[in-house]
Amino acid sequence: MKINSKKESARVVAAKGFFDQYNCCQAVLLAFADELPFEEKSLLRLTAGMGGGMCRGAVCGAVSAACMIVGSRQQFRSGNQEEKAQLKAEVRRFYTLFQEKCGALDCKDLIGFDLNIPEEAEKARAAGAFDQMCPNFVASSVQIIEEHF
Repeated sequence: MKINSKKESARVVAAKGFFDQYNCCQAVLLAFADELPFEEKSLLRLTAGMGGGMCRGAVCGAVSAACMIVGSRQQFRSGNQEEKAQLKAEVRRFYTLFQEKCGALDCKDLIGFDLNIPEEAEKARAAGAFDQMCPNFVASSVQIIEEHF
């Protein structure tokens, strides 16, 4: 999927990306690809293992991607403690906003299945959790970034 976020809203791009079989992290990052110093192919490869909470139900990939985007928008030089503190505060602010909107940060808590257990992951697939719930988390992540960062 070729991304052209100048013509399409980031939310539309993210939704298309998710439904084009990209994972949640990839979909959110692709929505902001024009801001990042990577080619689309590189972004997809770098984030291939981030979906499903790093393939184990941990932090949602849409949240992980948002942290990357928030970080890319901050001035941060290695060793500068003030800038590091500001970056951490911004990431925590994203966490708070996402948690308020979606209820949790981890896939396990967001979708109600422990993806680290193969049988639970299969139950999540069978229940349609990824198709019915995850697009909302992708859209929410993008919306929070657009409106607050």
